[in-house]
Amino acid sequence: MRTTLGPRGMDKLIFEEGRTTISNDGATIMKLLDIVHPAAKTLVDISLSQDAEVGDGTTSVVLLAGELLRNAKSFIEEGMHSQTIVRGYRLSSLKAVEKLKAIAVSVDKSDEQGRRELLEKCAGTALNSKLICRNKDFFAPMCVRAVDMLAGEDKDLKLIGIKKVAGGSVTESELICGVAFKKTFSYAGFEQQPKSFDNPKILCLNIELELKSEKENAEIRIDDPTKYQTIVDAEWRIIYEKLDQCVKSGASVILSRLPIGDLGTQYFADRGIFCAGRVANGDLERVCQASGAITQTSTNGLTDDVLGKCGRFEERQVGGERFNFFTGCPASTTATIILRGGADQFLEESHRSLWDALNIVKRASESTHIVAGGGAAEMEVMTHLRGHARTIDGKQQLVMDAFARAFETIPRQLAENAGFDPTDILNKLRQKHFTDPQGGRWFGVDVVNEGICDTYKTNVWEPVASKMNAIMAATEAACLILSVDQTVRNPQSEQNQMKAKKQYGKQGQNLSKAMGGQGMGGLMPGVKKMRGRGGR
Repeated sequence: MRTTLGPRGMDKLIFEEGRTTISNDGATIMKLLDIVHPAAKTLVDISLSQDAEVGDGTTSVVLLAGELLRNAKSFIEEGMHSQTIVRGYRLSSLKAVEKLKAIAVSVDKSDEQGRRELLEKCAGTALNSKLICRNKDFFAPMCVRAVDMLAGEDKDLKLIGIKKVAGGSVTESELICGVAFKKTFSYAGFEQQPKSFDNPKILCLNIELELKSEKENAEIRIDDPTKYQTIVDAEWRIIYEKLDQCVKSGASVILSRLPIGDLGTQYFADRGIFCAGRVANGDLERVCQASGAITQTSTNGLTDDVLGKCGRFEERQVGGERFNFFTGCPASTTATIILRGGADQFLEESHRSLWDALNIVKRASESTHIVAGGGAAEMEVMTHLRGHARTIDGKQQLVMDAFARAFETIPRQLAENAGFDPTDILNKLRQKHFTDPQGGRWFGVDVVNEGICDTYKTNVWEPVASKMNAIMAATEAACLILSVDQTVRNPQSEQNQMKAKKQYGKQGQNLSKAMGGQGMGGLMPGVKKMRGRGGR
């Protein structure tokens, strides 16, 4: 994980069952690794929680937790009680969070221009370490506009759809103010339907508009063969009633989660109506959110208030795919990013990069408090904790000093991944932060010119919420592992395996091996019950 940190971090190629993933996103790598060690799984959990809570900093939180554990190892070997270390770590984390809050820079929410610049710089910083860092000036404003389109204070990023279309340049990506999704499965008569409307009414359904015969296990008894035709006619009458009710609703575009078969497609095409079945659940929800439509589970009683509206609907070509576009919606609370690129691995990594940037923009827009990146905030926290450690006595002084040293792993790794001398860079940063508390506060690693620089002036900004969450999560993971003094293995699986060997002999032994060592008792609990009742 260390080599993936920062703008010069390397990527990992993970091969799993014929599927290849190339990424430097910490949460993605940790998720794909097959980790068995129970303590290491804790680090996986904090990485995923950081990704879910903030969206970025997933590598930093793992490195910080690992460094905290490494610094605590010497104390454990010297006989210090683990609860003393845990107490000191928790106190230190609170002091670190207080320092971050004190040095955070905020922007007045009434200053719209300053707020937008702050969000764009935060998004650009998140994209610095990604595959599309060369195009961050193109994608950062796009991410800010997409988040601004979402309504309410609790912005739900699920309303931003990211569609990947292979082919073309990455700069051909576009932001749609509305909803766009790939053309669904086509039935006969689809090409005869109109492909564009102005100010259409939209009907969203969760109904299967397809001629379906009775189920295989249905039983119908008739005493006259001529009555069979009445059953067939009833099936046709039911489907035609549903189609006719959809047409009478006045909708020009009909979407459904379930299939709309050949009969329905041709029926709507003859009446100048566009329909699409098997629409993905997320796409249909975004259409409802943007147009104001309400998903219906019945065609009875369709009124005008359940229909959605939009300014323009059209189906057009994007690369090698056909897409349906809903734009000019009255609500305008959704957005769609159509991502272009060459290889599938590039598109997947670009998707992950944009998702991290969107999460960072969301967090920054909620608080508008930021700190400088490039290891500057970590060095400032380290300086503060070391100074505070000198004011206390006892073992807690040593523990707090070890906690402070752990923060140096971030600038050290940034310098190492960029090919610089980490010792020289760290010495310069220590000297700047210790001797000039005000002017050197925002000095971090300069990965462009090999040295140190004021990262606040070079627009390397990060939301303070990301740093605070990483510190708290890493501290809790380290304390959790330190509080464990013994590992106990459940012997139940071995006992079941021995019983199976005794009962079935060589056959049971081979079967147990085939089952991966779980034994007959693990996969066949009924064996024990049979023996207990009458097997004796």
